[in-house]
Amino acid sequence: MNSTAYADLQQPLQDVSAHPEAAYRDIFHQGAVREYTGAMTGATGLVVKFLQRNRKPFSGVSSAELKAAFAALDFDTPLPDLESLLKEVDELYVQHATAFHLPAYIAHLNCPVVIPALAAEVLIAAINSSQDTWDQSAGGTLMEQQLIRWTAREIGFSPAADGVFTAGGSQSNLMGLLLARDHYAAAYAGHNIRQAGLPANAGRYRIFLSEKAHFSNQKNAALLGLGEQSLVKIKTDSRFRMDAAALEAAIEKELRAGNIPVAVVATAGTTDFGNVDPLADIARLAARYGLWYHIDAAYGCGLLLTNKYRYLLNGMEQAHSVTIDYHKSFFQPISSSAFIVKDKKFLQLLRMHVDYLNPKDEDYDDLNQINKTVTQSTRRFDALKLWCTLRLMGRQKLGAYTETIIETAEKAAEMIALDPELELLSDSDMGVLLFRYAPESLPPANRCEVNRVIKKALFNSGEVLVASTKVNGLFYLKFTILNPLTTLQDIRRILDIIKQQGAVCTAAPVK
Repeated sequence: MNSTAYADLQQPLQDVSAHPEAAYRDIFHQGAVREYTGAMTGATGLVVKFLQRNRKPFSGVSSAELKAAFAALDFDTPLPDLESLLKEVDELYVQHATAFHLPAYIAHLNCPVVIPALAAEVLIAAINSSQDTWDQSAGGTLMEQQLIRWTAREIGFSPAADGVFTAGGSQSNLMGLLLARDHYAAAYAGHNIRQAGLPANAGRYRIFLSEKAHFSNQKNAALLGLGEQSLVKIKTDSRFRMDAAALEAAIEKELRAGNIPVAVVATAGTTDFGNVDPLADIARLAARYGLWYHIDAAYGCGLLLTNKYRYLLNGMEQAHSVTIDYHKSFFQPISSSAFIVKDKKFLQLLRMHVDYLNPKDEDYDDLNQINKTVTQSTRRFDALKLWCTLRLMGRQKLGAYTETIIETAEKAAEMIALDPELELLSDSDMGVLLFRYAPESLPPANRCEVNRVIKKALFNSGEVLVASTKVNGLFYLKFTILNPLTTLQDIRRILDIIKQQGAVCTAAPVK
C-alpha cells in the first residue's frame, strides 16, 4: 500500500447524521425520520383510497391495456418525487388490485386481513429482522417459538412438539414429505439420505394421499427424487373425502407388490370442496402400518379456533407433522404459515451447522430457528402478525369469525340446492361450494361451456369474482367463502347475477 492510500485511511469518517438532507435520506436510519414518516403517510393514504374507491372486487382491466401502460416505463429514469411514485403505483397496481375484502370476491382461498396484523407488517418491514438465528432476532425468536408452542397445543400435541414459520402450505407440505422420507430411511435402514443420497430401494417408497389432495404433493415428490410414481392416490367418498377402507386396501396392495409404504397425507380442508378427511380413521391405519402421518391443514386449521366445529379435526393430534396456513384461516396477510411436528427430535434430520451462521459452539440453547428449516435462511418475522392478532383480538373472536363463515356456507348451500336454475354438487365442512347454472331448459351437453362463459363474463366485468374447477371432467363454478362480512343477502345477489348472465349466455350462441 502506498503512503497516500495509507494516509487516506487515517482520515476521520464523515458524520452522515449531521446532514441527512444531503445524503442517505432514502435509507431507513435515525436521520431519515421525516422521509420515513412522509412515505408511510403517502402509502397509508393510498390504502385508504383503495378501501373507499373499490365497490367491486376487480377493475375489469384487460391484460392488453395494462401491458400497454407498462411498455413506456424506464427504470433508468427515476421519478422526481414520492407523489409521482405513489401516483404511478396507484395507476398500475392499486386501481386494478383484487379486493379480497369485498363480499363479491368469493373465488380463491384469500381471506380478508385483520388490522393488528397490518400494524405488525409496518414493524416487520422497517425493522427487517431475520428469523434464522438468535443473534439476528432475539425477541422475535421467542415470539415465534411461543406461537409454535401455542399452535401445537391447540392441535393437541404434547410439550415435546416444535416447529417453524414457513413461506406457505406448499413449503410445509414439502417438509412433511422430506421428514417422512428421511425418517424412514434412517429409522428402518440406518441410511442418511442427506449424506449418502437416496437409497437403492427409494424407487419403491410409496406415499398415500387422497385423489383430491393438494397439487403441491406432486411437485414435492418430484423435488425429493421420489417422482410422482411414488404417490398412490386413494379414492374418495360421496363428499370427496379420503375413503379409509380404500386406503387400507391400497396399502395392502403395495405391500404385496413388494413396495415400501412410507407415509400417508391426509387433508383437513380440501381446496376444491372444503371437506376434512377422516383423520382419526387414517391415524389408526398409519399407526398399524408404521407410516409417517402428515396432515395438510393449510385451509382447515381455522377449525382449531372454533368450539362448534373443532370436532372435525379429531385425530389431528396423532399426526407426526401438520401444515398450518394462518394466511388462509386466521385472517393474516400473506405470508404467515407454519410447519409443526409432534416431537422436536424429528427436526434433527434438518439440522446443519455452518461456522459463519450457527456454529455448534454457539447454539444459544437451541434458539437458532434456521436449524428447523429446509429451504429458507433469511426469513421475515411473519410471526409478529399473528402475535399482534392474538394478543389484541384473542382466539375466541377469530373462532367466531370462522363459525360465521361456516354457517353462511351451510345456508348458501341450502339456497343453491333449492334453486331450480342451479345444481349443487356437494356441501362443505367449511366454506367451498361447487355448483353450476343448470336450468332444465339448458341441455346437459351445453352446461359446461355456458358456465365457462359465465365465469369469464363475470371476471371481465369485475363485478363478481368466482372460481371454477372440474370434477369428473365436468366444469363447475366455485364459491370459496372466507369472509365473515359476507351475508346471505350478498350470496343471493351473486347468485342472481350468475343466473342473469346465464340467461344472456343461453339466449345467444355460445362462443
